[in-house]
Amino acid sequence: MLVDEIWRYPVKSMGGERVDAVDVDEHGIRGDRAWGLFDPATAMVLTARREPALLFLSARLVDGRPVITCDAGRELAGDDALSAWMGRPVVLRPASAGPATFENPLDAEHETDWVSWQSTGGTYHDGGSKISFVSRRELGDWDPRRFRINLILAGADGDPPAGEVAVGTATLRVRRPIDRCVMVTRAQPGLPADRSLLGRLIRERGNRLGTGATVATPGTIAVGDRFG
Repeated sequence: MLVDEIWRYPVKSMGGERVDAVDVDEHGIRGDRAWGLFDPATAMVLTARREPALLFLSARLVDGRPVITCDAGRELAGDDALSAWMGRPVVLRPASAGPATFENPLDAEHETDWVSWQSTGGTYHDGGSKISFVSRRELGDWDPRRFRINLILAGADGDPPAGEVAVGTATLRVRRPIDRCVMVTRAQPGLPADRSLLGRLIRERGNRLGTGATVATPGTIAVGDRFG
């Protein structure tokens, strides 16, 4: 398999940017999920599980900082502009500030039984995985934008690899398939809401799509690199 696309998502739950090459370190792709919108009223970092409006914002890195635009193409520079767009006070917070609290529904399909949990610090990734990958075959006809996966792989593939995998000058330590949440059903620019998608994932794939990994050896990954 080869790396066909690389995606970086600087701000949690926002759209990201397609890039040709990335550096990876202990936190995953450098700059990926490195910021979030902190809600002072709840002391939580917002996600599109509770705030679907986040999916209509996108971020790209410029000189190591996120530049955020809305779906109309207008740049939202600073906390005041972000707060006005969200309709509530928010603060752009770096993951380097320490662990953050998030919310997630235990019943993902019906969005009930909400619980809170804390990130590990240094990144706003969900769970212990720091980088994600999926093959074109596993994606099928689903739009990859719904799943916010970092590496999209093309070429001959079978089951996801196990153990350690070399890619570029980095080595990834494969963890486990990724459990999906209600976020994959949300509307976003160019994609309508699809409430049936999560049900299909639950019935057909045990609610999993893509695989998570950690970084065993830091390095650089580029489009065209062999995976494995």
